[in-house]
Amino acid sequence: MPELPEVEVVRRGLERWVAGRTVESVEVLHPRAVRRHPGGGADFAARLRGETLGVPQRRGKYLWLPLAGRDLAVLGHLGMSGQLLVQPEDAPDEKHLRIRVRFGDGAGTELRFVDQRTFGGLSLHETAADGADALPDVIAHIARDPLDPLFDEAAYHLALRAKRTTVKRALLDQSLISGVGNIYADEALWRAKLHYERPTAHLTRPRSAELLGHVRDVMNAALAVGGTSFDSLYVNVNGESGYFDRSLDAYGREDEPCRRCGAPIRRRPWMNRSSYFCPRCQRPPRVPS
Repeated sequence: MPELPEVEVVRRGLERWVAGRTVESVEVLHPRAVRRHPGGGADFAARLRGETLGVPQRRGKYLWLPLAGRDLAVLGHLGMSGQLLVQPEDAPDEKHLRIRVRFGDGAGTELRFVDQRTFGGLSLHETAADGADALPDVIAHIARDPLDPLFDEAAYHLALRAKRTTVKRALLDQSLISGVGNIYADEALWRAKLHYERPTAHLTRPRSAELLGHVRDVMNAALAVGGTSFDSLYVNVNGESGYFDRSLDAYGREDEPCRRCGAPIRRRPWMNRSSYFCPRCQRPPRVPS
């Protein structure tokens, strides 16, 4: 599933190519693509017609397109394989094209939502104020992400100490910190030399600040090269893949040597996912006798 860097790359592309454009028509080609919109496909298309799209926004893994002058926004979630593509109007339809948005400005491009596995989708929601943001009400519970200038590090540290969980679970808890998924959690933990099962109650304030620094560093590095693409399912709005997979230190490197100490990277099943770590650099926590 795309994480913060991948979603931010898509958001920046949408800001360049669709912000300020007025919707002429919408085609919903698969009902699952709008299953989170209560009124269904016809209502979604009718309510968007004639609306002008504002500057795209993002919180964590969610992005949305506010409607200019309205307390409404189009919320997009990419799921496992969703793609928001800006394509020439005469380009052949993609095999898994689910929604088409046409504009009335004569620019010759349209917005397409393509989703092979149909886990993602678009929906229209009222927006709720949150400080300087107006975000869709259905994601008002999602915490700020570590790249957000208003992210509260002190509050995050206190929440970690009170949560009584393990450090990777805390990194993936979107009510504590948003945007971090399995890939960047493993990468940040490798950089911090922390085992994924380390209890958060034992993290000192300097240690949690150091971990946050590594989370930011790895996400900024991924952003610089367009995110991480392990297959063709994640692409930016122009259909291009990201290249951060070539720079990963832990994730996906089972049995390859640790770039820090040379020990083989290990993979362990974890919460229906996998955790990648160095058994020498990231010692597991001691089990109390």
